[in-house]
Amino acid sequence: MPTVFGKPFRVWLREAVAFTTCVLKGFRANQGFLLAGGVAYYTLLSIVPLLILMFIALSHVLDPMQLVLTLQRYLELVVPGQSKAIMEQLTAFLGQGGVIGWVLMVTLVFFSSLAFTVLENAMSVIFHHRVAIRRRHFLVSALLPYCYIMFLGVGLLVVTLVAGALQTVGTEFIEIMGTKWSLHGLSGFLLYLIGVAGELLMLTSIYLVMPVGRLSLRQALLGGVTATVLWEISRHLLVWYFSTLSQVGEVYGSLATSIIVLLSLEIAAMVLLLGAQVIAEYERARKGQGGEAPRRMRTG
Repeated sequence: MPTVFGKPFRVWLREAVAFTTCVLKGFRANQGFLLAGGVAYYTLLSIVPLLILMFIALSHVLDPMQLVLTLQRYLELVVPGQSKAIMEQLTAFLGQGGVIGWVLMVTLVFFSSLAFTVLENAMSVIFHHRVAIRRRHFLVSALLPYCYIMFLGVGLLVVTLVAGALQTVGTEFIEIMGTKWSLHGLSGFLLYLIGVAGELLMLTSIYLVMPVGRLSLRQALLGGVTATVLWEISRHLLVWYFSTLSQVGEVYGSLATSIIVLLSLEIAAMVLLLGAQVIAEYERARKGQGGEAPRRMRTG
């Protein structure tokens, strides 16, 4: 009989199904759909101000055109099929040519941090067993979103530099037995791998930082890998759906772009919170509480 991780496949499959069932029940008990909607809404409010801030900061050290191309390429990982519309709004704002005053800058900083604040609160619901034991100091919660914005800015700087080098490689050729082969395909594949690796790193860092208390790297990677796989599947399905079956444009007209972005962000938020629920159920299972029915969160 084939084995998986040292166990018979039938036993492993039964345990995997039981664990998945616990995760879905816990997600439902924690009002996961409601939490995902809140995270998606505030992410929609935050995404353009966040991009503006990162562009303003990094355009002093990077070529603005290269930065725009990198942002548009990897925004496809977050809002599949709609990165062009978001980047048009970004370039329209930056193309106004005016000087950004202090009031506008404070507004940008405030709105760019909203998504991280709401996400931290959503994580507190998923990891309610940790919050009941230990609460985070309010100053840490207040500063955490801005520290994470800086972390994303550094990550974008590194990715832009690497992407620029790979695009240069993509223009080169190699000659094998008298035949020239373009490296464009290899360059594109490596750019995609960098995007997925960056996605995994970002998700893992969220699971390390956002929940109260300290998670092990192994636990954070468990949630990160789960969320990355689920989102890559969901992202390709969304691209296929919006390009073939969707009637959003006919129903919502000029509002279609906003509706599509919000729907994509809500699915992404569900995936993100499902990854957190996987970690929470893994913790419960290690403590011998895996068989207990999850306590349903009440909203009133």
